[in-house]
Amino acid sequence: MRVPREGWRPQGIADLEDRAWEALRETERSVCVVAGAGAGKSEFLAQKAAYLLQTGICSPPRKILAISFKRDAAKNLGERLNRRCPTEGHRFASVTFDGFTKGLIDQFRSALPAGYRPPLEYQVLLAGRDHFSDFLARHDAEDVNWEVFDKAVANGQLPIDTAPTPARLRRLVATYWQEVIGAGSVSFQMINRMVEWLLRERADIRKALLATYPFVFLDEFQDTTDAQFEVVLRAFGGSRTVLTAVGDDKQRIMGWAGAMDDGFGRLMQSFAARKISLLSNWRSHAELVAVQHLIARHIDPDVEPAVPRRDRQVDGDVSAIWQFRERDAEVTFLAGWIAEELDRGGIEPEHIAILVRNLADRVENEIRPALAAAGVSLRNVARMVGGMAIQDILSEDLTRLLLPFLRLGSQRRNPKAWSDVQQILQSLHAVSPLDEVGLRRAKAAADEAGRAIRRYMVETQVRRADIVALVQFVIGLVGEERIRQSNPVYKRNADFARARGGFAALLEESRIPGGTWTEVLDRFEGIGQVPLMTVHKSKGLEFHTIVFFGLDDRSWWSLRPGNGDEIKSFFVAFSRAEQRAFFTCCAERGGRIAWLERILGDAVPRMVRGAV
Repeated sequence: MRVPREGWRPQGIADLEDRAWEALRETERSVCVVAGAGAGKSEFLAQKAAYLLQTGICSPPRKILAISFKRDAAKNLGERLNRRCPTEGHRFASVTFDGFTKGLIDQFRSALPAGYRPPLEYQVLLAGRDHFSDFLARHDAEDVNWEVFDKAVANGQLPIDTAPTPARLRRLVATYWQEVIGAGSVSFQMINRMVEWLLRERADIRKALLATYPFVFLDEFQDTTDAQFEVVLRAFGGSRTVLTAVGDDKQRIMGWAGAMDDGFGRLMQSFAARKISLLSNWRSHAELVAVQHLIARHIDPDVEPAVPRRDRQVDGDVSAIWQFRERDAEVTFLAGWIAEELDRGGIEPEHIAILVRNLADRVENEIRPALAAAGVSLRNVARMVGGMAIQDILSEDLTRLLLPFLRLGSQRRNPKAWSDVQQILQSLHAVSPLDEVGLRRAKAAADEAGRAIRRYMVETQVRRADIVALVQFVIGLVGEERIRQSNPVYKRNADFARARGGFAALLEESRIPGGTWTEVLDRFEGIGQVPLMTVHKSKGLEFHTIVFFGLDDRSWWSLRPGNGDEIKSFFVAFSRAEQRAFFTCCAERGGRIAWLERILGDAVPRMVRGAV
């Protein structure tokens, strides 16, 4: 049932700020929504999607395409829309940029010209410094900078012989394409170039996209690369499709990966988009927002102050630099402090995060013994398990699908898991919320699935072989083919096998001698464990309390006044905190970052926590 535009109200929240209303009601032209830390970007996009779908502005069978840069962000956005607008969820496609372009290649691979067409079961390779350096060394081109070569691959249009690059570099890129595709692989840089060619040469593919998606959302737009923007421009430029791009230049931390310098400016010029800034910060309380503003003002002197919407819920200091002379004192104090906070109650271990600039594995080895001695369990989510980082395994679509089934089987009464399983089955079988018969069938299927998995778990032990078999049993129960059909990212066997292998490997690692399946699943999800991660991987997350381990000029050697990307990374990481953000600083590790301390001023005092 359609809702009149003037009568539509936000779903699941009380209201929106005035500027959010303005951006939401802008449906005739593209809009750039500049939303700072904690502004509720995902919530805004979910509300705008509900508005477009429920009012009929985006009428059936047309859809909204929402493109994010991380799998968990895409999943989160899709789930938000489904909660607010369940009857229209099938008309909201929430995918990552890589998922969007890869989906086009998987669908139209046969239309690519010979030499640029990957095999059906291609492998996706992660091309970085070592990969490119090895290629250049093998082709007697070690004098070519690997980053220059990376950009040539990422930005060179197909066919390669028409690319406006020096002849030698062009020949190297052509050889690279031939070698990589010949080995049955492609990188996402190459996929972007393939998609740009398809959209440029095949008018029917572009026409199909325009007919399907009159509205396109671009989340975290500040991280868009030149090649990705070229795909967006090729797909939707010069058309009536309306773009809503959300992001914040102060949070552009992917410059090292090719993020555009002035993405919003280019979007406004190319799509005649208007710019609207949101001011609310729903994540952090006033004192933390004030510190965030000090950092934000260093990045952009003209930035408007954010309006804090969160209450302070803790006593004592909310931010400080803890100064130590020796490493042992630093680690011992940190372990004891976290243990005391957990003993005091009111906060769970998974809501306290330890952030490091890099080398998470090394820091894990250093601090884990002290934390364990204090009774604190640590989890390094950057660590590789089964060929994948733990954090990536947890964000996989397959993980999100399988976990509720395992939870339902591990406990006789778990209302949330039962509800989640019902929703998953409704989605897999395309059951409309208005289909009473279909809903009853989904309920019955959820009950039967819970009983079947519970019987299986009771009959097996928490052993490696049983875990691998259990994963396959649940996949078979749900239907592997149906899972893969509903998740285009798993269309290829290799992609599905990778996700299944990572899930099983982490589940196996989560075993506890003599433990129950519920305890295994808790460890799998990180419940009861303090997460350790890099500052870059903290983007998109939020924690009650954050501790930056090692604020010194060695750990943060690239954090200099003129390095905009690093101060933005620092800003993004600091803005993850809801209630408190502390730093450790050890003289044995490195010196003070005086210019940063001057920016933070009295708002983040330095406290001596040992002899210095």
